[in-house]
Amino acid sequence: VQLQASGGGLVQAGGSLRLSCSSSGRTFSNNGVGWFRQVPGKEREFVSSISWNGGSTSYADSVRGRFTISRDRVRNMVYLQMNSLKPEDTAVYYCASARSSAAAVSPSSYVYWGQGTLVTVSS
Repeated sequence: VQLQASGGGLVQAGGSLRLSCSSSGRTFSNNGVGWFRQVPGKEREFVSSISWNGGSTSYADSVRGRFTISRDRVRNMVYLQMNSLKPEDTAVYYCASARSSAAAVSPSSYVYWGQGTLVTVSS
């Protein structure tokens, strides 16, 4: 399974971006999918996750109310809508496919990882 994250870019504070995650080689439609982010020198941190059918979602406190995760099982896509972006949201964002169908929070719950897409929020 190969995951592909896209949609990153440079945006001003207060702006929006939508990240997309797709898989090739094997569908992840029956798996939970998560978004994580990482800045140089820091550990990868959980951002958001969604269960296999979209019925359950989880968010980090730092993004709750600003970010929305969703998925399209027919298109085999997962999205992260990011609104009201802040400079502290600047990071490389990764999507990952979980072992289970749940909206897992821990990175250890994830098996396949995408290559990451850079989000830069200017002040």
